[in-house]
Amino acid sequence: MTIRVVLADDQALLRGAFRVLVESEPDMEVVGEACHGAEAVALARRTGADVVLMDIRMPGTDGIVATREITAAEDLGGVHVLILTTFEADEYVIEALRAGAAGFLGKGAEPDELLAAIRTVAAGESLLSPAATKSLITQFLGSGGSGGPSKAAAEHLAVLTAREREVLAEVAAGLSNEEIAERLGVSPLTVKTHVNRTMAKLSARDRAQLVVIAYETGLVRPSAN
Repeated sequence: MTIRVVLADDQALLRGAFRVLVESEPDMEVVGEACHGAEAVALARRTGADVVLMDIRMPGTDGIVATREITAAEDLGGVHVLILTTFEADEYVIEALRAGAAGFLGKGAEPDELLAAIRTVAAGESLLSPAATKSLITQFLGSGGSGGPSKAAAEHLAVLTAREREVLAEVAAGLSNEEIAERLGVSPLTVKTHVNRTMAKLSARDRAQLVVIAYETGLVRPSAN
């Protein structure tokens, strides 16, 4: 199965470089190029893209608005957005994750990392750049202080069982289902079930949004990592 990719970046030279890289792979093809967000949304719809490599800062409709439009559209449910950014520790990246992006990667990533990231999000999984996630969370989502979650946050998490909250905290720590299963003494399938139920209860599109929720509600704090 060929992964259909749309490239959204206002710099033509970068789009050209990404096109050469993506099309060097036998299981990928570039089906469109966009220089602004509105064009990216239109191309995603017209081409039936699997993945949109989305820059954040573009003229007109930016990458955050475009990501929100893609993830909110029922007819684009199979489209996954991977944010490519020059500045990984950036408040706009958090906004993109809130908008439904499957993850983010720095533009300085190695070619093999980018190709692996495309395959990861195309498979419906989320991807957060490990080197940047902690810094990003600390700077923009850390609630500070030493107390527990606020009353509003506690109410938000009240829909979860104790085990689901436990699994959510482990997801926010960046652990895979297999690692969580080993830590909690359950099967990976059980963990997957808890993760899926947690996403449904919190209306989260994927694991990336679960990470954001865990930190925003204070369930997990940067100082604990």
